[in-house]
Amino acid sequence: MRRLLPVTDQTADDDREWSLEELAELYSYPEPGTEQGGAPGAWLRGNMVSSLDGAAQHDGASQPLSGPADMRIFGVLRALCDVVIAGAETVRREGYRPARAREAFAARRAAAGQTPAPAIAVVSASLELDFTAPLFTEPLVPTLILTGAGAPAERVRAARLAGADVVPAGDGPGVDPAAAVAALAERGLTRQLTEGGPRLLGRFVAAGVLDELCLTVAPVLTAGDAQRITNGPGTAVPERFALVSVLEEAGFLFTRYRRN
Repeated sequence: MRRLLPVTDQTADDDREWSLEELAELYSYPEPGTEQGGAPGAWLRGNMVSSLDGAAQHDGASQPLSGPADMRIFGVLRALCDVVIAGAETVRREGYRPARAREAFAARRAAAGQTPAPAIAVVSASLELDFTAPLFTEPLVPTLILTGAGAPAERVRAARLAGADVVPAGDGPGVDPAAAVAALAERGLTRQLTEGGPRLLGRFVAAGVLDELCLTVAPVLTAGDAQRITNGPGTAVPERFALVSVLEEAGFLFTRYRRN
C-alpha cells in the first residue's frame, strides 16, 4: 500500500509501502465509549466499493470493481472486527464463506480477547439460506443469523440444526437495524463491520447507527443502472461525516469517514 495520506498528517511519506501492522493501527477501532449512533459499546463500520460514477456493483456483484489493494484493505478490516454483518442477498451473490484466521493478526486478536476469526452474521427475514454451504458447515466461529421475531419457525429450526446461532433482532418478520447492533453488542461483538449490500447499508444509515464508512473509489466507469452503495429509505436530514484518512494505490482511493 502506498501514499498514505492521513488528514491529520500532511507530511506523511507517500512513496513507501505500509505494513499490515501499520494498516491495522490506522484502521483500529476507537476505544469503547466513543460510539455515537448505535448501542452502548458498539462501533459499526461499513466497508464498500464504488465506481467513479457511483455504481456499487457490476453484473450484480462488487468483485469486478475491486482489485488487489482493495482486497488487502478488505482483509485488514475483517481481521480487526468481532463480527462481519451481511445481508442474505449479498451472501448469496458473493458466495460468502467463513472468515479465516490470519497468522499476521493472531497476537493482536488474542490480546484484544477476540476469537481467532470474526463471526459472520447474516441478516435475513425468511432464512432462505443454504445450510449445507461452507458458511454453515465449516466456520471457525458459529455463523449468526439476525432475523425478526416473526421468522418462519421451520427455518429457524433448520438453521439451529445446522449449527447457526439465530439472533432475534426485531419484533416483526424483519430485522430492526438498531436492534441488530444492540443484539450483537450484548454478545460481546462490539467491533462490528458491515459489508452491505446496498439495501442493508441503507437501512443502517437511515436508522442512524452507522459510525464509520470505509469507501473504496475504484478508477472505473460502468454506466448502466447499478445500485449505489446505499439503497432504501432516506434520512430526513443528510448526515455529516468527517474525513479521517485517504490512501491511494494504482488509482484506487481508500477513504475513511466518521460520523461528526
